[in-house]
Amino acid sequence: MRKVLLVTGAGRGIGAATARLAAERGYDVCVNYLHNREAALAVVADIERGGGNAITVAADVSAEADVMRLYETIDRQLGRLSALVNNAGVLERQGRVEAIDAARLQRVFATNVIGSFLCAREAVRRMSNANGGGGGAIVNLSSVAARTGSPNEYVDYAASKGAIDSFTRGLAAEVAEQGIRVNAVRPGFIHTEMHASGGEPDRVERVKAFVPLKRGGRAEEVAQAVLWLLSDEASYTTGAFIDVAGGR
Repeated sequence: MRKVLLVTGAGRGIGAATARLAAERGYDVCVNYLHNREAALAVVADIERGGGNAITVAADVSAEADVMRLYETIDRQLGRLSALVNNAGVLERQGRVEAIDAARLQRVFATNVIGSFLCAREAVRRMSNANGGGGGAIVNLSSVAARTGSPNEYVDYAASKGAIDSFTRGLAAEVAEQGIRVNAVRPGFIHTEMHASGGEPDRVERVKAFVPLKRGGRAEEVAQAVLWLLSDEASYTTGAFIDVAGGR
């Protein structure tokens, strides 16, 4: 039986790279997206050209009703979930804490933290051997910013990823006996479109000098770490973190 994987925010960047690589590894993939339907369809088309199977589902992971509909669609079209990659995330424009208002905090934490909780909750309900599931794996996308704090730029984003680190450790311990492994990947400066959301599309080029490897990373390099954590090769790994950050 083929494994079924949900990748949230999979229309671009790390999510898209993860969806493509997972399909190459034999997963049936749900490509979740929020706004860019064309990008999500392009990912599915790539997967299908390679002989894989994938669907797209538009859903806002911060909205509980959308998450329920997302999982119901997967149940109906792909079958019981085997794995989840909590990748969907948002980034606001660069700024200092003194300029951040409550509305911005609510937007960032709604997607980055609440969305990850809701998606993991529904995944556990389906994968847990206590509920008749066959077990599974969850990988959360954190960030090296959870360690560095991202001062003068994205302290709110960094704080949301710090919450993801705590969530990863707590959930991993909570569901280990139910056959579910939970781990996280912490990317560093990766060449993706997300930097444009912060107002600096070429940010990686500016900051790469601070990276020991002296370059930005590729989305595919992060995806490889994610797929290892999902795989049976990581069968004794839970509550762990892989930094894909060039040595930062």
